[in-house]
Amino acid sequence: MFSLSANAQYTDVINSKRPGFSESPYGVGTDVLQFEGGLFYSKRKLQQNFDTKGFGTEVFVRYGKFLEKLEVNLDLAFEKQETITNNLLLFNGNYRSAGLSRLTIGAKYLVYNQKYADKSKEIRSWKKRTSFDKKRLIPSVGVAIGLNTNFLGENFKRDGMSLKAAILLQNDFTNRFILITNIYGNHFGKPYKEYGYIATVTYAVTPNWSIFAENQGIFKNTANEFQIGGGAAYLFSKDLQLDASLRTNLVGDVNTLFAGIGASWRMDKHEDKVIKKETHKASKGKKSGNVFSRLFGKKKKKSRKRKKRRKKKKK
Repeated sequence: MFSLSANAQYTDVINSKRPGFSESPYGVGTDVLQFEGGLFYSKRKLQQNFDTKGFGTEVFVRYGKFLEKLEVNLDLAFEKQETITNNLLLFNGNYRSAGLSRLTIGAKYLVYNQKYADKSKEIRSWKKRTSFDKKRLIPSVGVAIGLNTNFLGENFKRDGMSLKAAILLQNDFTNRFILITNIYGNHFGKPYKEYGYIATVTYAVTPNWSIFAENQGIFKNTANEFQIGGGAAYLFSKDLQLDASLRTNLVGDVNTLFAGIGASWRMDKHEDKVIKKETHKASKGKKSGNVFSRLFGKKKKKSRKRKKRRKKKKK
């Protein structure tokens, strides 16, 4: 929800993926361990035949170690689900299930980091200081890849593991107004594979409060889905963020409702790299100072010796 323009991945304020579904191309930075989790309620209804309700918790763990641009993560969800079927041609009944519904191991890498001019130092021209930087139209670019494991609850299992991949884009139009766009594919090589996009607009109302609006399109072999959502986040401290969100479908055969509350917290052990400057010390037996001091110093010493000789002669 909160983003700061920086050359490195690390920011002084926590940078969380929650509460939206999109993901920024930036990582958490080296030696930072971050937890993003919460509670959610979901409801899906398909043409009056299937009504599924779910309640659970989800956790997204992010960690950076060796490279500023690289992040590894773990995405998991535990869900308790109830499905009600009402189809006269088939059968009626209620089915309950509980267990891990999602367990994905992934990584993210920042490919291109867009840099913007610091116009706050421009004092001669108001027009230059307030004009729009056209570089902001070119987004920062990241790539993400993940492995959907099959270590799930019995009723959530699918036929083996599958891959997911995404291109992550971020435009900082201003320091407060940000657009994040994800283009992704999920479950490659499976009959239930899907492709989609997520576009999220975030606006920081104050340094502590931020709101967002999101649109997601999911393209499947069965039925396409288009969802809209929104929410808010509150920055409690530089390492803790609280959030709430709500989303539903825009068009499509599936009626969807998703509501969630959560928090993001990081354990920050990041240290900036110290650039050591070498100091050249004068070696023994060599005279210190610059060329001119040495030259004039020699002349002074020679003149002193001459004066002493003259005094001796006079005596």
